[in-house]
Amino acid sequence: EESLHKLHDVFPDSLILAALDLIDQRKGFCFYQDKPAYVPPYFRSIVVTESVTPWGFVEYEVLSSTATHIVYVGLPKTLMSSYCTCPAFNFTVLETGQSLMCKHVLATRLAIRLGLCVKQQISLDYLATSVSLRYQR
Repeated sequence: EESLHKLHDVFPDSLILAALDLIDQRKGFCFYQDKPAYVPPYFRSIVVTESVTPWGFVEYEVLSSTATHIVYVGLPKTLMSSYCTCPAFNFTVLETGQSLMCKHVLATRLAIRLGLCVKQQISLDYLATSVSLRYQR
């Protein structure tokens, strides 16, 4: 309860509600032996997946209603501590400076704090396949 009041001191209600809605929707994919697998609605439990590379780099995948966005938190030696691949982050944070973060970054930070992230170690083979699929034209 107190934490929610602190969030309201910093962020607009619309951003907090959007982030909490992402977590509450609990849409998700789980990962089994480095392969994404569909999770039926009655087994869905999480919206944020934490992926850790063999060298310890961490990225988060956040499922929204239209896409999966990649979120980075705790970025070292940068002007901002978080980054998201969504268009809203680019516009409201980077271009106009209207907000400190998008709903995906806030949802990720909340999921981390609440222990709601699905964690996975990813292999080099999975990483190579994932990157090639992500940037394939």
